[in-house]
Amino acid sequence: MRSQAREFFQHALAEASISKAFERQVSCERGILRVCEDLYDLSSYSRVFVVSMGKAAHSMAQALEGRAGSRFEGIVADPVEPAFQVRGFRYFRGSHPMPNQESMRAAEAIFKSLSAQNAASLVIFMISGGGSAIVEKPMDGAISLEDLIATYRVLVHSGAPIAEINAIRKHLSAIKGGRLAQAASGAQQVSLLISDVPDNTPDALASGPTMPDSTTCEDCYAIAAKYGMPAEFPPLVREIFQRRGLEETPKSDDVAFHRSRWWTLLSNQTAIEAAASAAAEAGFAVEVDNTCDDWDYARAADYLLGRLRELRMKSPRVGLLSGGEVTVKVTGSGVGGRNQQFALYCAQKIAGENITVLSAGTDGIDGNSQAAGAVADDTTLARAAERGLDASASLHAFDAYAFFEPIGDAIVTGPTGNNLRDLRIMLACT
Repeated sequence: MRSQAREFFQHALAEASISKAFERQVSCERGILRVCEDLYDLSSYSRVFVVSMGKAAHSMAQALEGRAGSRFEGIVADPVEPAFQVRGFRYFRGSHPMPNQESMRAAEAIFKSLSAQNAASLVIFMISGGGSAIVEKPMDGAISLEDLIATYRVLVHSGAPIAEINAIRKHLSAIKGGRLAQAASGAQQVSLLISDVPDNTPDALASGPTMPDSTTCEDCYAIAAKYGMPAEFPPLVREIFQRRGLEETPKSDDVAFHRSRWWTLLSNQTAIEAAASAAAEAGFAVEVDNTCDDWDYARAADYLLGRLRELRMKSPRVGLLSGGEVTVKVTGSGVGGRNQQFALYCAQKIAGENITVLSAGTDGIDGNSQAAGAVADDTTLARAAERGLDASASLHAFDAYAFFEPIGDAIVTGPTGNNLRDLRIMLACT
C-alpha cells in the first residue's frame, strides 16, 4: 500500500495542476479575456499590468501566457529560480518561509508599478501560498529585514493556525490585508487565487493582499497573547504590541475594493477529489474527513487513525483522506516538517496493523527539509531499527527527515510550482 499511497498523491498533484486549472477557467479570444465568469475587453484599458506572487507565481505567469499569449507585462515574485522567464515580466526571487532582501525589493517594485495605474488600467493579481514572505514591506519603516525574519520565526514556530499567523502578518505589513489593492485603488482589479488556506478564510491566502481583511487589531493582540508571542518578538515589534500601535487594515467598504473581483482557481479540495477518485478506482472504499484541519499533529493523528479503524470494520479495503494542515510547535532543532512529524507519530501507532499513512505538502516542501512529506506503514519501525534509527528520539528532536530518508520513505518531489495545502492519505486492509 505504500506504493499505492504514493501513486494517489502523484495523481492528485497532476490533476490539481496550474496548467489544467487555467485550461478550465481562463481563456482569451479576440482580445476578450475570460476569467471564470468575468469577461474583460483588453482593448478598453490603457494598460494591463500583472502581479504574480507566491510559490506558484512563475507557474501562473506561464499558464496565463499559454492561454492569452505574450501580451502582458508585470512582476513575478517566486522563491524558486525558474528554468526560463516569461517574456514581459520582471522576476524577483523572494524567500519562504522567511522573507529576504529580494522579498523587500519585489514589494518596492510592485508599489512603484501600481502607483502608475489609473481608472483606465486593468491590474491582474495572481496570488498563491507563500506570498506572505515572498513579497514583504513592513508598515513601520524602522522594522528591519532582521526584525522581520525574527518575527516570522516566532509566528511560524508558535503552533498557531495559519489564519491566526496571517492575521498578525497583515497588520504589520504594508502589502497584506488589502493594502496592495489600496495601492492600485481606482484601477479595475481581478485576483486569480491558488489557495493554500481553508475555503472559509480566503483572505488568509498570502495574508490577503488584495482582499478586505476580516481580522482586526484586537484579534492580533489576543492571538499574540494566546501563544505568548510578544516576549519572543524582537524589541521593536514587541514595543508595537505593548503600546497597541498596530494600524487597522482596510475592510469591505473601502473604495479600493469597489472595482475588484476574486476567483479561486484551485484549492485543497481539488487535490482531495483527485486522490479520492484514484483510490476509489483502485478498489478502496473512500471517506474524506477534514475535521482536524489546523489541529495539533498528534491530536489529528489519533483522531484520523481512530476513524480509519472504524471504517476498516465496515469494509476490507478502506481509504481515509484528509486535507488542510496540522500544526507543530517546534522545540527541537532537527530537519523535517509537519507532514513528516505526523507520519512518524503515526508509524509508532500502527506497528502490527495493515495500515499505511502518507502525509505530504502539495508544494513539494515540508518544513526545512528536502522532502514534501513521508509515508509510513506497519514495517516502518522495524526497517528503521535495522539502520539504528530511533523513532521516539527522532520525533522528540523534530528530526523526521533523517529518520525517513535512509529507509526510502521520504517523499521527494522537488518544488511543484503549486501550493494547495497538505494531503493525508490513510489506507487500511483487513
